[in-house]
Amino acid sequence: MTDQPAAMPEGSTDGARTDTAPSGDPGGLLPDALQRRRDKIAEKPTLNLAYRIAVGVIGTAVLVVGIIAIPYPGPGWLIVFAGLGILATEFSWAHRLLIFARGKYDAFADWIKVQHWSVQALFGIFTFAIVLATLWLLGALALVGGWVGYDPSWLDSPIF
Repeated sequence: MTDQPAAMPEGSTDGARTDTAPSGDPGGLLPDALQRRRDKIAEKPTLNLAYRIAVGVIGTAVLVVGIIAIPYPGPGWLIVFAGLGILATEFSWAHRLLIFARGKYDAFADWIKVQHWSVQALFGIFTFAIVLATLWLLGALALVGGWVGYDPSWLDSPIF
């Protein structure tokens, strides 16, 4: 494996590289100033490997936090897309997954908007049930119940 960027076929416009290509070209997702810094890092194999590992660890951590946050009110999907975006700066598989996931998310959001109000209500109830179940499993319901002096045993988590 060399530390030279992989040659792109003529007519290729996406700038994506294969998973086996060196990291000299992280897919063209970085602004020019950051791309120049990335290119300097790619010239040194040891530093390049450390950079790729750091991007992989940080991106995966953000992605996992986002996946955990999906059912809760707030920016769960935004965090997932941010984690994939971090990974996509270095890994072409993550770039492809980011494009696919954003497309599916947009399609689902468009689909749920045109559904009858009863389907939307069932989706909301299902989401609420998932949130309630995870709060119960994590012991949050017993904690809050204790704050207000309501402490029945069924609020206790079966895990903790």
